[in-house]
Amino acid sequence: MGPHVVRHLVDRGHEVTIFHRGETEAELPSSVRHVHGDFSDLKERLPELSEPAPDVVIDMVPYIAKSGGHGVLQFTGIARRGLVLTSCDVYRAFARLWRSEPGEPDPLPLAEESPLRAKSAPDRGSIQVDFDNVEVEEEVRRTDLPVTCLRLPATYGPGDAQHRLYEYVRRMDDGRPAILIDERFADWRWVRGYVEDVGRAIALAATDERASGRVYNVAQPETYSERQWARIVADAHGWEGEIVALPPEALPESMRWDYDARQEFVVSSERIRSELGYEEVVPLIEGLRRTIEWERANPPDAVSIDYAAEDEALARLK
Repeated sequence: MGPHVVRHLVDRGHEVTIFHRGETEAELPSSVRHVHGDFSDLKERLPELSEPAPDVVIDMVPYIAKSGGHGVLQFTGIARRGLVLTSCDVYRAFARLWRSEPGEPDPLPLAEESPLRAKSAPDRGSIQVDFDNVEVEEEVRRTDLPVTCLRLPATYGPGDAQHRLYEYVRRMDDGRPAILIDERFADWRWVRGYVEDVGRAIALAATDERASGRVYNVAQPETYSERQWARIVADAHGWEGEIVALPPEALPESMRWDYDARQEFVVSSERIRSELGYEEVVPLIEGLRRTIEWERANPPDAVSIDYAAEDEALARLK
């Protein structure tokens, strides 16, 4: 998301400084100032980053510890305000889905006032991060620096480290006659956002004073079921095969979803739209086409798809 945020800010006429390790250099406007360093050195680099004093500090990865505390909080007394990116995984509904906090499904759509998780994110697994998103939001509220929190959706697009579209694109490129999905989740809905639009939301919140100290969800206006989403991806791709929903016992084990499908994940973005005038700028199909092209050019390592097992499941339908 970072390069999109930077480009949006520069397009709006702002002076931008980015602090990063310098291991890769995205194509950015020449006016952007680069300061290279590790997050662990942030405290020592603070004088350099504070001259001139920034109006707004955006922490793109606030769940990673910085020397001296959360990145934006080190600019207390220097910057006018801060912005951190968290995730819609802060909601208790996310824990309900993963069964880590059992209970009845939370009401939808999820709004900024919906209940938050009481425990760490259940999908953290072996990811070595220092803070959970709920902890980040709690920490940045304990300061005199006004901090905006943006709760982001499952973000797809070029550069997506999770390759959210890859397995669909791979099957479509390989000319598969059908794509199988777990019938328990065929009509289950999940919040998404395209990377360039999400970047625009971040830039908008960073430059609009009305966002100071506020919390906003960022999400596409329509939340699609998995069946609908697969079909939309197929339309963008040009693939004309079938989307086939099967009971879990009829699917290869790797394709079975072990979540509580009663808890859908529909998130309202009405607040950021009504207060800041946010709206998407990239048409849905165009964003998907760009993502498909990127997934083809940048396949993930070691992804194995068992077409023989899928063929057996399809044969049993005949």
